[in-house]
Amino acid sequence: MDKTPKTVLVTGGAGFLGSHLCERLLEHGHAVICLDNFFTGSKENILTLLDHPSFTLIEHDVCHSIDVHADQIYNLACPASPIHYQHDPVKTIKTNVHGAINMLELAQKKGATILQASTSEVYGDPHAHPQPESYWGNVNPIGIRSCYDEGKRCAETLFFDFHRQFHLPIKVARIFNTYGPRMHPNDGRVVSNFIVQALKNAPITIYGEGTQTRSFCYYEDLIDGLIRLMNSAISLTGPINLGNPVEFTMLELAQLILELTGSTSELIFLPLPGDDPKQRKPDIQLAQQQLGWQPKTALREGLLATIAYFDHLDVTNFV
Repeated sequence: MDKTPKTVLVTGGAGFLGSHLCERLLEHGHAVICLDNFFTGSKENILTLLDHPSFTLIEHDVCHSIDVHADQIYNLACPASPIHYQHDPVKTIKTNVHGAINMLELAQKKGATILQASTSEVYGDPHAHPQPESYWGNVNPIGIRSCYDEGKRCAETLFFDFHRQFHLPIKVARIFNTYGPRMHPNDGRVVSNFIVQALKNAPITIYGEGTQTRSFCYYEDLIDGLIRLMNSAISLTGPINLGNPVEFTMLELAQLILELTGSTSELIFLPLPGDDPKQRKPDIQLAQQQLGWQPKTALREGLLATIAYFDHLDVTNFV
């Protein structure tokens, strides 16, 4: 792996994953430019970085072009939870599509390698299980989640078209459910929902019968995978799945969180939302073979650290 110090641009750098990525890149000796419009990101996430001599914060929306120097670009900008991306679905599509075009054009202009943070949502409600990168997915193009799902699919298309047409060095990571400290307490994702509800001893809401599955990857493992992919051989474009292949039902997750928090919350069951995938589990053979990567953090261990983070917040203000 090339360890030469670089200037690295991280869009969405004040978000949950972006802020952790900025920290790790600074630890590796790089100069980091954090780009964020603070729609879902927070200055609290990067507060300790603001005085770092190699860290620059630029408040900017990727829907508008920008001219800064960068050797590498991590394009993470986009709300990633249903509550946030469905709040303004047109803006979500613009962020995915216009944002991708603007960052690809910047990478082309600066001769940078660019990585797209794509998502397991490109697989939709999958018929293939586990999901390999070769699977084209089962996505509803007009559903309430499609602003995000189809937006990310279009961004992947743009990345590969820039690669084929302009020989731009690209990397595409398909990220599966990731959790950890700095998740937004009100983001509507299942891990943060369950933890906040458990800490408040409020009812834990499970959609459907709780038999739908997800595979949960701790943020530290995910960040390691992103950096490995960015610094891999130029011929390795992806897409590559990054996620934990250990699968849990929603009921199992709720019961584990109840145990770890000592909560007295009861479980209540509500109707399943539209287009909610029934199963989600990554096939990570490519990441194992090409990047030497696989997750190391067990769910119990990661949840304990995440619960400790939420326990220091005033969860009474959150639903």
